[in-house]
Amino acid sequence: MSKNAELYEESKLYSPGGVHTSIRNVNPMKVFTKGEGAYIYDADGNKYIDYQGAFGPIILGHSHPYVNGKVIEAIQRTDLYGVGCTDLEVELARKICKHVPSSEQVLFCNSGSEATYHAIRLSRAVTGRNKLIKFQGCYHGWHDYVARNMLSAWDMIGKRDPGSAGMMDEAIDNTLVCTFNDLDDVERTFRENKGQIASLIVEPIPHNIGCVMPQPGFLEGLRELCTAYGALLIFDEVITGFRHDIGGFQKVAGVTPDLTTMGKAMANGYPIAAVAGKREYMQRFNTYPGGDVWFAGTYNGHAVGTAASIATLELMENEPVHEHIFRLGEKMRSSIRGIHERLGIEAYVAGFGSVWTTYFMKSEPKNYSDLQQNDAELYVTYRKKLIEKGIYKMPMNIKRNHISYSHTDQDIDTTLDIIESVLKELIIK
Repeated sequence: MSKNAELYEESKLYSPGGVHTSIRNVNPMKVFTKGEGAYIYDADGNKYIDYQGAFGPIILGHSHPYVNGKVIEAIQRTDLYGVGCTDLEVELARKICKHVPSSEQVLFCNSGSEATYHAIRLSRAVTGRNKLIKFQGCYHGWHDYVARNMLSAWDMIGKRDPGSAGMMDEAIDNTLVCTFNDLDDVERTFRENKGQIASLIVEPIPHNIGCVMPQPGFLEGLRELCTAYGALLIFDEVITGFRHDIGGFQKVAGVTPDLTTMGKAMANGYPIAAVAGKREYMQRFNTYPGGDVWFAGTYNGHAVGTAASIATLELMENEPVHEHIFRLGEKMRSSIRGIHERLGIEAYVAGFGSVWTTYFMKSEPKNYSDLQQNDAELYVTYRKKLIEKGIYKMPMNIKRNHISYSHTDQDIDTTLDIIESVLKELIIK
């Protein structure tokens, strides 16, 4: 038995399924033991060029020496107190409020799901309304407020599709589901529920389903509709924030939401998340004297996460992080398109900045429904073949890939050679 298999079998003895978040249970199963720069290593000593990037947090590279050094420096003098605030919290909050357009004030928590939960609860307090709009295919966390109509079965698109047993019916039914890139659908939903919708939450780019870009005017239209109907606009930038710009995708798009949730790339893989927004709304949280919206968390603002995030943002401020990953992202996408053209493969290479995925379908998808056209079997088989040859992409349908600051042109060239060889193999078969 391989070391991978041995450790995984042991893990299943102590943990249900042997993994600690549901989506990690994939085939082939790997037990990872080391991450360094652009590479990850499994228990059998196999090395992979990593494009999974932990679903996006790894923007600088695994175990980045500058970030790790700042974390070590921080925890040698400070950790967690449970009272007052720390100098690290002040410094990080200052940076986020400087760079993120919607952030007049910010609060720290520990996961994206916590951040979206807080943002939605706040929107209900501010508006005095109960209902929420989300989009089919978008993911905003594991809690009852939003855990519906995520990666729905095709026959459940737009229908009542809770993501878990044990969810409250009231939460499910107060979350309305619309079609991404369809402003008419959103306006109709607002009109039919006039005076009842507290907020609309959206991934400005739905990366949960790969990379479906907002069509021109869509995000602007959401801003206008939320203003017109008195609802708060929440950008869930847990994935897009800091990866696409130090100011988030809202800065790229020129659309400012009322509230923003952030996480993942803000600390290069260390655990921290945030909710930010207009001062008048943020001061409803009871961290502000007299605030009536509960906000708490023992580990909020821990020295590890804040130090890592400060270090990550410092590198974005002082080094060409985004220039590098955007250049390599475009090189990857354009070169894969060239491979498809040479081999006569029908596929659409989607992406933005450092993110990309190859959908095996004719044209650009505009929403989740369009992804029914993607050849899911080929998509997953392709990725499994790449893993066999040392290129790690998540072996699941419609999942995105990420390039980090540690990836090099040589990594991209090696990857492109392997991609071409795998596609040739699949065509012959």
